[in-house]
Amino acid sequence: MHRPDKCTALLRTVGTSRRVVLTLCVLLVTSLTAGPYVSNGSAEVPRGAPVSTTTTPTASFEPVAFADLPGWDTDDHLAAFKAFRASCPRLKAAARAGNRAGAIDIPAALLAACDAAAAVPEPVTRSAARTFFESAFVPHRVVHAAKEGLMTGYYEPVLEGSRTKDEKFSTPIYRRPPDLVNLVHEAERGAKANQLTHARKTATGTEPYSTRAEIEAGALKDQNLELLYLADPIDTFFMHIQGSGRIRLTDGSTIRVHYDGKNGHPYTSIGRYLIDTGMLAADKITMGALGRWLRADPERGRHVMHQNASFVFFRELKGEEAQGPLGVLSIPLVAGRSLAVDAGTHAIGTPVYVSSPALTHASSTKKDGFHRLMIAHDVGSAIRGPERGDIYFGSGDKAGKLAGITKHPGRFFVLLPRAVDTIEAATKGGSRQAKQ
Repeated sequence: MHRPDKCTALLRTVGTSRRVVLTLCVLLVTSLTAGPYVSNGSAEVPRGAPVSTTTTPTASFEPVAFADLPGWDTDDHLAAFKAFRASCPRLKAAARAGNRAGAIDIPAALLAACDAAAAVPEPVTRSAARTFFESAFVPHRVVHAAKEGLMTGYYEPVLEGSRTKDEKFSTPIYRRPPDLVNLVHEAERGAKANQLTHARKTATGTEPYSTRAEIEAGALKDQNLELLYLADPIDTFFMHIQGSGRIRLTDGSTIRVHYDGKNGHPYTSIGRYLIDTGMLAADKITMGALGRWLRADPERGRHVMHQNASFVFFRELKGEEAQGPLGVLSIPLVAGRSLAVDAGTHAIGTPVYVSSPALTHASSTKKDGFHRLMIAHDVGSAIRGPERGDIYFGSGDKAGKLAGITKHPGRFFVLLPRAVDTIEAATKGGSRQAKQ
């Protein structure tokens, strides 16, 4: 997407002494969806949210004090520190390779904060972790036209599967086809989700890739692209939405599979489709309810799933990568601390304090709501908007239940890094104080 020079300058601005205005230059592209119901970006679970496709969102960042963050004093800053530091090697690798973490270049000040985090003496205490964040960053309230943002959740499903097709395991998941090419950086696929993000390479250029319906009808047949076979097409569909999964194979071993590209078609919420067509009430849409509805009539369910033309390809994780699920740029995800964001607004790796008083089921106290420092580790095709977050809840059924009922209002306080020289001076002083 073309971005005017002035927008680029604003997006790269990192400062704390004045209000930082961030204008999002969004190319409005008509969603390429099947049927008469065009998705507006909202999703059933867990990657869903109502997102306007008819306006250009504008947001500003207003500096506030850490004391203004609800629950800041009682948060586990050490857990957030570990999540932040875990992402730094991948941010640095991307910067060395000349890649961008999204529509915003990885800020030099964010990389300087990574260096400062590495310099905090071990063992890092909660006090030292809090000192680090308060020394290296300044919190900013995200101000935009909407009254508040929206938080949803996602997770890593655990499913049964097989390397060979048989009567039980007959639903394939596919490797990335060799003729699939990216039209945008993977970190930008959420910010640019209303346009084709991937395509098929041809002798004369590119063309749209096969849709979900076409692939399931055999468009990839006889290409040896089947990676694994799963037992249930509904579970497989939801794993596409999650972008990863842990698979228990018939030989007793367990492997991890991870997103490795998509066919490029815009994501369409089948939950929104069911609401718009009057087949399900809006207050009845949860992941469990949707799964039951789809299974009640397999042919009807297949037709509805085909309304989402988007189709995800996977790769098997091996070695160190297979120790846990990965976010964008192969950043290791941390349950309860990793957040998927719109990378058109927020640089990957940025700390984001999420405050959602209504999100009590995800809170340790169960009464005060969800107030937690998280790190922008991931993106999603339906995660669009300046205050739109998708919380990673972890792996397995328990995490899935939490993710499946999460669709709550919330606010972002984005921690923007101070200037490089300020970080160096402040964190050195903070480290000395932490050791005393």
